[in-house]
Amino acid sequence: MAVINQAAAKLRAQLFESDDLIVCPGVQDGLSARVCLQQGFKNLYMTGAGTAISLLGMPDLGLTTADDMVRQASMLSSLDRSVPLIADIDTGFGGPVMVARTVERYILGGVAGLHLEDQVTTKRCGHLGGKEMVDVATFVARIRAAREARERLGSDLVIIARTDALQSMGFDEALTRLKAAVEAGADAVFLEGVKDREQMAKFTKAMAPTPCLINLVPGGLTPLVNAKEAKELGYRIAIWPCFAMTHAYLAYQKAAKELLETGAVTAGFTEKQKGEGESAEQVPGGIRELFELCGLSECVEFDKKMGGQTFSKGV
Repeated sequence: MAVINQAAAKLRAQLFESDDLIVCPGVQDGLSARVCLQQGFKNLYMTGAGTAISLLGMPDLGLTTADDMVRQASMLSSLDRSVPLIADIDTGFGGPVMVARTVERYILGGVAGLHLEDQVTTKRCGHLGGKEMVDVATFVARIRAAREARERLGSDLVIIARTDALQSMGFDEALTRLKAAVEAGADAVFLEGVKDREQMAKFTKAMAPTPCLINLVPGGLTPLVNAKEAKELGYRIAIWPCFAMTHAYLAYQKAAKELLETGAVTAGFTEKQKGEGESAEQVPGGIRELFELCGLSECVEFDKKMGGQTFSKGV
């Protein structure tokens, strides 16, 4: 039984039938995904670190479960089935049987691509120190299991092999691992924690013609490059996992400080609301606009079209 996933087919075409750089903004929840879709991004990326932070309020130390990640990936994929989502799958959450099961759940949830790594199960963010690696055979078994799950469901899922071996084992060992992963069925490769532009170019050249992914994390190990630079360095995919989460954190911090110190939050409200506390139209960013961003009008129209009465008196 083939699982029809237009987004996966689209991602595969973007990767192998074009030379354009695929730029993926990191989305950690429904709101961030809606904003990126509104702005017209052609691809999205589900960040594992962002999922741990936004869903659990915990650091990226292997604390999310397969259920956490599948639920989040499926929700994000469902917001627009025509936009390919690449999702972090961490280590696959176990041995080959578990990896295959998790990959199948990602496929059934609508994920277009995923990256699978070579850390031990108690993994940590790729931009932290002290990471431990499994051996090459275990890593390759994970990739084979992902490939088999894809073939079993007849999916176009793009499998991206990620290695975190650079910091502790060096560049040559990292390449060895990724080349073995490609032989096992990976479509693209991801070297985590590249240190400079020279190493970026060296990596993409060594892995050619396999498509390479670059992970751009503000405050992380890898220098930030723009889309033009990434393409010139030989990359085909650029993910920005936490690009807006940093801004969201600072905005929350500022608003929380104001509420704690003054007893109110006035930024973004009209003068009438500030002065009299009455209901009035807000400047951009009000609750009505947030509901519209998330599909309010579409829900009301669908209900009406189906003969429902839920919103007959308006909303």
